[in-house]
Amino acid sequence: MPQVQLSAGPIDYQDTGGAGPVLVLAHGLPMNERQWRKVTPLLNGYRCILPTLPLGGHRHPMNPGADLSQRGVALLLGELLDRLDLNAVTLILNDWGGGQFLISEGKSDRIARLVLVACEAFDNFPPGPAKQLAVLARMPGGIWLLMQLLRIKRVRRNRTLYGGMSLRGIPDDILDDWFAPATRDRAIRRDFAKFATSAPNRDTLLAWSERMRHFDRPVLVVWARQDTFMPQEHGRRLAELFPQGRLVEIDDSATLVPEDQPEQLAQVLVRFLMETGAKPAARTD
Repeated sequence: MPQVQLSAGPIDYQDTGGAGPVLVLAHGLPMNERQWRKVTPLLNGYRCILPTLPLGGHRHPMNPGADLSQRGVALLLGELLDRLDLNAVTLILNDWGGGQFLISEGKSDRIARLVLVACEAFDNFPPGPAKQLAVLARMPGGIWLLMQLLRIKRVRRNRTLYGGMSLRGIPDDILDDWFAPATRDRAIRRDFAKFATSAPNRDTLLAWSERMRHFDRPVLVVWARQDTFMPQEHGRRLAELFPQGRLVEIDDSATLVPEDQPEQLAQVLVRFLMETGAKPAARTD
């Protein structure tokens, strides 16, 4: 897998290649690029870049002094766009919503479109059930304990944890892959704890959200009707926040829409991309 050295440390990324418009797809915590494994094969004619960000599922530790706060990881994502020289990017977020802070920080020059798929927004950082994780992460050895508990299927499938993120159920081999780095590596657990305890207070989050009203490029908000982690009203509020926002609601899905409804999500994405001037490259085979 390709890797790019950024100021915080090495970042792995998957690149499907090709001459089509660039889509950058970000993942949740602690996950990796495989969150999008069902969707990217359906995006023919687009170049998909899938970074594995330091949210706890990353395979290589970051530098000890790296800023792994919500804002810090968002800026790291912007640094990746710069280093890879990606332009007219469609940034697509699911679960983790911190990539929005590239806009509130005025670092969105390379972003032509934004797609927010059932993700953290407004003051919902972290989502309600995940607040337990943040409390645990503040305790000495808390992340180690969490990773041990997540080895137990009954725990990982609990509706307040990963069992509540997908109506279909996330396969155990995928969860094992997501959890492996923090299970085996103390430095990864350090990074995980730094990020998990980094959410700003409510007033700061809402102030950052207000700054995004000035983002005048196309925004697609895709919300899952059966999501218990991301409030239903947040989808509507996000679509109204952006001058060019539009909302699509998807049935029979929880937070991880790429897991529950990949075909429908891909159709919605391609329709939005084509309507906003990002047509897929012609196939050469």
